[in-house]
Amino acid sequence: MNDWLFILIAIVCGLACFFLLVMVIDGNRFRLVSYHLKSKKINKPYRFVLLADLHNKSYGRGNEKLLERIRHLQPEAIFMAGDMLTAKAGCAYDNTIDLINSLSADYPVYFSMGNHESRLCNRREAYGDLWDAFEEKLTEAGAVLLRNQQQKTKENIQISGLEIDRRFYAHFKLELMSQEYLNQTLGKADRSRYQILLAHNPDYFDRYAAWGADLVLAGHVHGGIMRLPLLGGVISPALKLFPSYDGGMFRQGESVMILSRGLGMHTLPVRIFNPGELVLITLSPENSPEKKKSGYNARWRKENGTVH
Repeated sequence: MNDWLFILIAIVCGLACFFLLVMVIDGNRFRLVSYHLKSKKINKPYRFVLLADLHNKSYGRGNEKLLERIRHLQPEAIFMAGDMLTAKAGCAYDNTIDLINSLSADYPVYFSMGNHESRLCNRREAYGDLWDAFEEKLTEAGAVLLRNQQQKTKENIQISGLEIDRRFYAHFKLELMSQEYLNQTLGKADRSRYQILLAHNPDYFDRYAAWGADLVLAGHVHGGIMRLPLLGGVISPALKLFPSYDGGMFRQGESVMILSRGLGMHTLPVRIFNPGELVLITLSPENSPEKKKSGYNARWRKENGTVH
């Protein structure tokens, strides 16, 4: 009996050490994921990087590993889909601001609000003027902050950044979001343009699609924290087990949502079989020919695949 107990304890300790090792490794690395989408609304190719849920993490000193990878990809713009910092009293955001400063020197940076940015901004009694200081530095860096605002590009693209009310981030339930709410918050979509909607919470993808988003860029779920074969992400921030939207690409009619698994962690600093994600998205006119990739870009395409 003692031998069996010893074996059981050894197995449990071995598994604990294995999962701890995976947590350490996955919590400090990221992978590149790429997507290629086409639309008749786009008049010229547009290539950008999506970052989400950094939570003030740094990959190497000054985020040098992340910056090096982004620069190698040569995007035309950077999109940040929320939760780039963590809302807590006396929170640090220096890594995030340093990253934005570095990126803004080379690319247009579009920044939208996640639940952490909204909390920092709207709960002044808890966080004081932390949001004001962050917003000032964000603006000084040259980033474009989109709080229910739009920005047009020469590629016939309209970029919208959605900030939703706190009730839409409730735990254990999905608060009903009416179509009128989105129309009042964002205004009506210009369907003559390719609509990119930065919307942190992916749970309302059907509402975003009905509003008129051609492409939704989301985060929030962190890939489900832990990922299991066949089952995918284990738990969402709303404390829902095995969420339908955990990471990857999803379709709703003519709309597409690309959901980043994020780059950082907070509260539960756990990632298991779930490294961070750097997302590269290429948009092309519908009838444009495929361009042959070479060198580094050919390698990431072979490794990660291109999604049409």
